[in-house]
Amino acid sequence: MTNTTAINKKITLFLFYLIGLTTIFAQEPNDCQNAVTVCGNSSFSLNVNGVGVQELNGSNTCSSQENNSIWLEVNIAEAGTLAFTLTPSSSSINEDYDFFIFGPNVSCGNIGQAIRCSTTNPSAANQGNNLTGLNNTSNETFEGPGASGDSFVSAIDAAAGDSYFIVIDRPIGNSPFSLQWTGTATFPEEPSNPLTTSEISSSLPVMDVCDDLAPYDDNIRTFDFTTLTQDIINGESDVVVSYHASESDANININPLGEIYNNSTSIETVYIRVENTTTNCFIINDLVIRVTALTDFNQPSDYELCDDDSDGDNQNGQVTFDFNTKTQEITQDYTDSNYEVSYYLSQTDAETTTNPLPLSYTNTAPTPTEIFVRIEDQDQGCIGFTSFNINVAPLPLANNVTLIQCDEDGIPEGFTRFNLTEAEDDITGTDPDTEISYYLSREDSENQDNAIDGNDFQNFLNPQIIYTRITNNLTTCVNYSEVRLEVSTTSANDALMQQCDTDGTEDGFMAFDLTEVEDTILVGPATGLSLNYYETYEDALLEVNPLATTFTNTVPYLQTIYGRVENANACYGISEITLEVFQLPQLETEYETQYCLNLFPETMTLDGGIINDLPNNYYYLWSTGETTSTIEIDAAGTYTVRVTNTNGCYKDRIITVVPSNIATVTNIEVVDATQNNSISILVSGEGDYEYALDDENGPYQDSNTFVDVAPGLYTVYIRDKNECGITEELVSVIGFPKFFTPNSDDQNDFWQVDGISALFQAESSILIFDRYGKLLKELDPLSVGWDGTFHGKALPNSDYWFKVKLQDGRTYTGHFGLKR
Repeated sequence: MTNTTAINKKITLFLFYLIGLTTIFAQEPNDCQNAVTVCGNSSFSLNVNGVGVQELNGSNTCSSQENNSIWLEVNIAEAGTLAFTLTPSSSSINEDYDFFIFGPNVSCGNIGQAIRCSTTNPSAANQGNNLTGLNNTSNETFEGPGASGDSFVSAIDAAAGDSYFIVIDRPIGNSPFSLQWTGTATFPEEPSNPLTTSEISSSLPVMDVCDDLAPYDDNIRTFDFTTLTQDIINGESDVVVSYHASESDANININPLGEIYNNSTSIETVYIRVENTTTNCFIINDLVIRVTALTDFNQPSDYELCDDDSDGDNQNGQVTFDFNTKTQEITQDYTDSNYEVSYYLSQTDAETTTNPLPLSYTNTAPTPTEIFVRIEDQDQGCIGFTSFNINVAPLPLANNVTLIQCDEDGIPEGFTRFNLTEAEDDITGTDPDTEISYYLSREDSENQDNAIDGNDFQNFLNPQIIYTRITNNLTTCVNYSEVRLEVSTTSANDALMQQCDTDGTEDGFMAFDLTEVEDTILVGPATGLSLNYYETYEDALLEVNPLATTFTNTVPYLQTIYGRVENANACYGISEITLEVFQLPQLETEYETQYCLNLFPETMTLDGGIINDLPNNYYYLWSTGETTSTIEIDAAGTYTVRVTNTNGCYKDRIITVVPSNIATVTNIEVVDATQNNSISILVSGEGDYEYALDDENGPYQDSNTFVDVAPGLYTVYIRDKNECGITEELVSVIGFPKFFTPNSDDQNDFWQVDGISALFQAESSILIFDRYGKLLKELDPLSVGWDGTFHGKALPNSDYWFKVKLQDGRTYTGHFGLKR
């Protein structure tokens, strides 16, 4: 290529590989002798990392040396300017790259002085970026160090055939860089690999191969790259190919693997160096090799068969296995593959194809046994291995048994109902992993046709044979047995259990100890017999839902349950057990009443407190020793009576007789001659009392004090609430009228002190005065009062005064009005 477009294309391709791959090698190109040759579109995986031999001391005018360096060798194919721009991948102004150029046409160890160099620090020089390189606008050939320069020096006029060493160094920072060629000079073309799939790809297609050498599961085999080499050279005389374990080795061209190669891991990358011996340009391609065992087949499941009698013994653990079924399972969905499948007793035999097993194989050793499988791909030569277990599952235990049932349906014809599941433990030896079904014929049991209900079967022959099919739920193996059904005509006695309803809740339910009737049912000692209890006759027949020996009836007051008598698991008889719960007498168990002491020696009647029944239907025993339904008493106290019904069930009644009496008045306190007169009655006695004023019929009040009582004479009544009687007392409340009207209308015609009678204050003194203190009248306390006259002459309307000295010594004065 000679045109600029071609040059730029090659430069771009070169940069793509140079900056896009960053593998770090054990031997980096940071020394002259390891310099990377720059060709048109070579692929490199390089980075500035460390320094080898220090080769820049005293070799440049930029006062620097190698810190983290890379050496490039540039050969000029067509003359022009050599220029480039180096751009760190980090834009930080502190990222500092330097470069040094030696040439033209110098050799390692004799590179002379640098003809171009730049060690300017972009941060110190206050640059706006951290770029550096050669360009056509700069005039100086070196600059730096530190703040000196702008990081760019002048381009080189390169002649065809010249070669230069470019050393790129990074003294500060840690990022990689990109390099863009901006001059007009061109580089030699790099060789090509006709086997790569695109011009920008350095990888060959993945090489997938089978592990066809023993041992077949280590994914290791031998590779012969001879043909691959010839295909890459493609007849070119100046192209050589070498194979390397690392890209570093390929770049530096050391440690070739050779064309006959044994891989060490199942997936490896081999680096191929394709070099033009004329230009020393090279490319590196990578080849991924992947070695796998044959896996394109199905993993077989374990192969289990039930023991059978094909060899005359169904208990010896030997059967014939058909491996054709396993071959079908292994190769299913791989019908396009040409597989040969064989079977062995060991992995070694499978690998060496020694002692293959017949496809129809009868085991001779106990199982489980591991069978090893060899799968050969006849087309590809791949070999795979797998294994599965064969196992002979034993048949479930299947004993023949006999069931004997009682003929307890009232018709002694030898037919009754059986619960066949009662025999299951005897049939299977209590194997929990078995399931039993029942049939009327052996043929039905083998074909699983017309199964019968084992929980409730009505026999129609006596005896009768039932055929069972026993299946192991884990192995699905099947065995068969017979159940012989016989009907017994023996019987057992019925029994009656009775209790009073004494558990504190009178609801007809009581707990019964069923063992109390064993002697009755079994008629004596239970030698060789067992007795179980059931709530229903059907449960007893089928022997399901047995009851505990302590049973609380579920039907109130009267219920029949059933006892099943067995002799060695054979039904001996079924008895009826009647459970009866008697009601207790219904009565008022606690009662309180009163006896009036003031009525002694009168008596009062106490009864048994029967509710909703006739008293004569019960028996009585009183704490007094009497046995009648009622008794007469004349004293307070506590009396008890036990009331028993005809079933012998009883309750106790407690009667508390508390004393009561009429009241005895101990004092009457009167507050009178006031605006708010009151009467308080103080009494003693055993009763509970209430009080009324002036009316024996009430109303009565619980308080013994009456307030706001008008002056006058009253009768106070004290009544015993327990009806023992009424006590009465007269009371006087003294008061003075405020006015009177002596006009002969029979309304207030006289003025007299209220509350005075022959019984109360009869010896009192009453004097009446006019307003001037003149004595007008001395009244007789027991008279009707003053009529408003003086010496027979009516006195005018006015206020008049009185002075009263009561018999009890109290003295009162006041005034009242006369109105005509």
